[in-house]
Formats: sequence, C-alpha cells, structure tokens
Amino acid sequence: MEAPPFTLVPARGREAPVLVDSPHSGLSLPADFVTSAPREALLTTWDAFVDELWGDAPSVGVTLVHAHFPRAYIDANRAADDIDPALLAGAWPGPLKPTAYSARGMGLIRRHALPGIPMYDAPLAVADVQHRLVACYTPYREVIRAECERLHTRHGAVWHLDMHSMKSTGNAMNVDAGSRRPDVVVSDRRGTSSDPGHTRWVADWFRSHGWSAQLNEPYQGGDLVAANGAPAQGRHSLQVELNRALYMDEAAFSRAASFESVRATCTQFLRDFADYAVERASAGASP
Repeated sequence: MEAPPFTLVPARGREAPVLVDSPHSGLSLPADFVTSAPREALLTTWDAFVDELWGDAPSVGVTLVHAHFPRAYIDANRAADDIDPALLAGAWPGPLKPTAYSARGMGLIRRHALPGIPMYDAPLAVADVQHRLVACYTPYREVIRAECERLHTRHGAVWHLDMHSMKSTGNAMNVDAGSRRPDVVVSDRRGTSSDPGHTRWVADWFRSHGWSAQLNEPYQGGDLVAANGAPAQGRHSLQVELNRALYMDEAAFSRAASFESVRATCTQFLRDFADYAVERASAGASP
C-alpha cells in the first residue's frame, strides 16, 4: 500500500455541507500485515464495495473520503486507545481504554477475524501498532476532521455520513448474534452525535423507498461519529449500515445482480440529502 492511505474526492458543482466517508471498504494489504487468519475470514471484516455504492457522491455535490487500508489492519472507527492489552508484546506507552468492542475481539486492532478465528498467532510489537496509527489511522481521522471543519466553516453546519455494511445476520461477536438485520441501520449514538430529527429523516427516506430501517439498533455509532458530532454546534454525524444481502453475495464476496439498483438508490438518497442539508443549513440546521 502506498501513501496516502485514503482517497478524497471533492464535490463537483454546487457543494452541499455533507461529507460521506467509508472507513472499512479498503482492501490494500500493507506489507507489514502478517496474519494467521485465512483470506476468507479476513474478507468478512471488509465493507465490500461500500465506496462504490456511494461513489457518485461528488456528482451530487457531496465530498467523499474512503480508506485504502483494511479494517483488519487497523480500525479507523475505533478510538486510538481502544486496544486489548493482551494483543501487545510489551507495555503501551500510556493509558489504554479498551471498550466492549475490544472485549468482543473488534477493537482498534482486531483479535479475531470471525468467532474462533484469531487474527494473530503471537502478540504484536508495540512499535508495529504505533506504525499502523501513524501510517493509516491518524491521517484518515485527520482528513475527516479537517473536511468537517472546512464544511462547517463555509456553510455554518455540516453533516457527516459514516457509511458501512453489515452482515445480514449477527454472529457470535455481535450484540445481536443470530438475529436477522434490517436493510439499513441509522445511528447517532442515541441522539448525541446528531440532532435526532436529522437521523429520523434519513431512516424515513429509506423506508419511503421500500427499505426496512432501524434507529440505533443493533448499532449505536462508532468513535468516528462520536469524534465529529456536536449537534449543538451544527455538527451532525451519523452512521449508516447497509445490509450486505441487498447488493452482494455474502458467501462469494461478489456483487449481486441487484448491485446497480442499490447503487442508484444510494445516489438518489445523497441527491435528496444534499438538498435537505443545504436547506437546513440556510435555516440554521434545525430539522
């Protein structure tokens, strides 16, 4: 993988105060990524084709950022100190705050690719994890922060949409193990990273187009939306999870026949959301 660890595509034409990012659709494996997990297990951690589904964002006035590095290497949607100390071969130079994600094997550095399938057969050197932070995580987090700041300064408000995909059924590493999932889950960390009115607008848009949608269940939103959302300041950050069964063959890791139709729906959503955001920014960002 060559630097930079992400692609930034500016909006074309009229710029809306909207940033779309895809932190988990990268699949460029860095040379220092040595894992004991089989490729098939690694691919299940990949938000396959999410950057493509939302790839028309710039054409409708929305800025797009997507990562090149895989979540299996380092997870840009986790806090930098969300590290399981059991993964490290030495002492971390500072306090760690592992969350429930780390406890389930899905912290900043994954412990398992799938339930019962470890990522590594030996602890990682602290210097190796620090390298991942410097080379990939920090530049990605910084470009999201900087673009949110730029859009907020220019428009007086900003909407950050953090795009993901989810397995159609939760596994043993998930809080909803064994449960079938809706078409889309929209999350705002239970109303703390976005005004809930904007969150409801997104869910209602998908429902009006025939998709089932849930709010904040089973996902509440990761650290990216927590870091960039401050609704009282006109900074609204939402996480959007699309069910992989909508657009891909989950077993084959390939696009389904429905892919282009789903992509078209995603583009229409962004076109309508861009209009909504422009109008809301003019009105002071209230729903």
